[in-house]
Amino acid sequence: MPQLTDRAPAKINLTLHVVGRRADGYHELESLVAFSRTGDRLTLEPGDKLELHVAGPTAGASGDPEKNLVIKAARQLGERVEGLRVGTFSLVKTLPVAAGIGGGSSDAAAALRLLARLNALAPDDPRLFEAARATGADVPVCLAAKARMMQGIGEKLGPVLDLPPLPALIVNPRQPLETKPVFEFMKIAPGSETHFGPHPKVASGMSYDSLIAALRKGRNDMEDAASVLAPIIAKVLAILTAAPGCRVARMSGSGATCFALFDNCRAVGRARKAIAEAHPDWWVKATLLN
Repeated sequence: MPQLTDRAPAKINLTLHVVGRRADGYHELESLVAFSRTGDRLTLEPGDKLELHVAGPTAGASGDPEKNLVIKAARQLGERVEGLRVGTFSLVKTLPVAAGIGGGSSDAAAALRLLARLNALAPDDPRLFEAARATGADVPVCLAAKARMMQGIGEKLGPVLDLPPLPALIVNPRQPLETKPVFEFMKIAPGSETHFGPHPKVASGMSYDSLIAALRKGRNDMEDAASVLAPIIAKVLAILTAAPGCRVARMSGSGATCFALFDNCRAVGRARKAIAEAHPDWWVKATLLN
């Protein structure tokens, strides 16, 4: 079989409500997730040995390939599928690492999709979801890489949502921020609920303006804590909010990546040009979310 290739798009949390914390310490979330048209690229060369080679602009920050989620996902699937065919993965890493956009999780999901194709597994084979869940909290939602609601610790997925394409600008100030210290700073006691407010209703077929109105009623509950730990987030959000044509600006995940939604791609392009020129050291990407 020839080499197989798949895309690993950035995962953007359009909303992220922290609804509580379980007794075991895990935080319960409610989040509307969408995916970008920019991301990493993963290829699989069928072979006898499971390996991973990483290259690309952000490869140096991705750590030991043996500990990469791509390898972990493949091993988890191998534990569930007898005689699983594997091979050498080659990852071109362009997304920032520890950035709140699920880059590693999306890479792992792409690995599972490639292995499914190699082994003639159906996309809805439950073993794929089981392997995804065992790999990481964000991996299940990245399997389909389509807009949907995500609840619990990532294992409860709503149906895929037919939402209008969202012209977006994604900005990362190249300051990594791990999720654990952000949650720790929030100081939510185990076994408690937050009562921060309900999630706005989002449904397939919504118009662009209706979706924007709903998103404005939502929030990212991790944004304040992340901004204390990484004050540059507040600066990024202020710049995005001030961009002409910005309809919504928010942090994604646990940060430090932020995004802004605009009415059209022309406004996105103008904002991208201005921000990239003013901050050449930042990662700035114009894209569509869906």
